[in-house]
Amino acid sequence: MPAKLSVNLNAVAMLRNRRDLPWPSVAHLGRIALQAGAYGLTVHPRPDQRHIRFTDLPVLRALIDDEFPQAEFNMEGYPSEDFLQLCEKTQPEQVTLVPDDPSQATSDHGFNFRTQSEILKPVIARLKAGGMRVSVFADGDGDAEAVKLAKATGTDRIELYTGPYGGCFDKAGEGERQLELLGRTADAALAEGLGVNAGHDLTVENLPALVGRIPHLAEVSIGHGLTADALEYGMAETVRRFRRACGEHI
Repeated sequence: MPAKLSVNLNAVAMLRNRRDLPWPSVAHLGRIALQAGAYGLTVHPRPDQRHIRFTDLPVLRALIDDEFPQAEFNMEGYPSEDFLQLCEKTQPEQVTLVPDDPSQATSDHGFNFRTQSEILKPVIARLKAGGMRVSVFADGDGDAEAVKLAKATGTDRIELYTGPYGGCFDKAGEGERQLELLGRTADAALAEGLGVNAGHDLTVENLPALVGRIPHLAEVSIGHGLTADALEYGMAETVRRFRRACGEHI
């Protein structure tokens, strides 16, 4: 099965927030993405609300519930008490936990499962008790032992941090090396019974090799590259382009 595409709306929200105006509308562009066949929407509501605002969450939840009940809402965030309460209030289908410091510009590494597993276990248990699927950000470095420790946290999936792979757009040899490390990490996760997601700096150009190496990839969450392409091709056509890059025949 092709990897499912979840459209990350953070960059759209960041553009909106440059002015005290209601456009571009996060909900409207989310609707266009879902109409074009995206499987779901992703947001990362940071404490400073520099892109997605807390007020966006019920609007996007209602969009999916009322118009696209087959779609999924994925919320990313650092597992603070405030974030957990946002998740419990919003009830996304999936929560993706990331180890970001709130001041970071963007996610740039996975959890250290050797030192942070005990912190994650009660958080994951709490979210799953609330009916949410949980994914945790993981470095795609081929560390099979780290994957075993991730499994022990109780998570349902890992999300491979693909930043190092995406950063190799002008370094073919290094891109192949990073791809193989991601593939080994995914192989270890699948052997442990974990689902595998991926995200960060993925593009129409580098996605086909990723899904070729990881044919059981469940989901990709894409924001920056997809939003950049949408400026050129429009949101609907961009979603279709990324779906084809994920292996869908459309």
